[in-house]
Amino acid sequence: MAGEPVTVVVRRHVRPGRETEYEAWLSRLTEGVARQFPGYLGAEFHRPAGQGEPYSSVFRFDGLDTLDAFETSDFRARMLEEGAPLFAGDAVWERMTGLEFWFDPPAGTRVPQPSPHRMALVLVAVVYVLVLAINAGLGRATSGWSPSLRLLLFVCLQVGLMTYLIMPRLTPRIARFIFPRSKRD
Repeated sequence: MAGEPVTVVVRRHVRPGRETEYEAWLSRLTEGVARQFPGYLGAEFHRPAGQGEPYSSVFRFDGLDTLDAFETSDFRARMLEEGAPLFAGDAVWERMTGLEFWFDPPAGTRVPQPSPHRMALVLVAVVYVLVLAINAGLGRATSGWSPSLRLLLFVCLQVGLMTYLIMPRLTPRIARFIFPRSKRD
């Protein structure tokens, strides 16, 4: 659906000895995307976890329209052609729209299709606890603030805590609940 943020996870094996060139290519790719596609929200990159593992790149766009414009662009075609000598096979692309970007699948997940109902349940529980904790911790200290400024602070704290602290630690512990066992090795 256009207008909803979309996240694309790309896993790619790189030819041995070409890692530095690949990382430079990836940097040029993301700089070009940032310049040419206004709905590009950013990316993060992860080097291989071990020998023979792929690089993982997470790209975020403001909607499917922006992603489609990038995927069908001459810029992307040129960059893929330029990078081809560095690749040790085809990349695996996964599109995620909705809530699943909060959740990292457990190791061995073949097709990460987390249950949207279970993701929503977990997020409601986490958001509820966070709202209670933030209000209890900062409610009195911010009681004289304007409602919109106070809300902005609370939302920023909540999103930051969920993105960088809570969800990365919680997801591995609840992986079997979010990702049914039948979809893992």
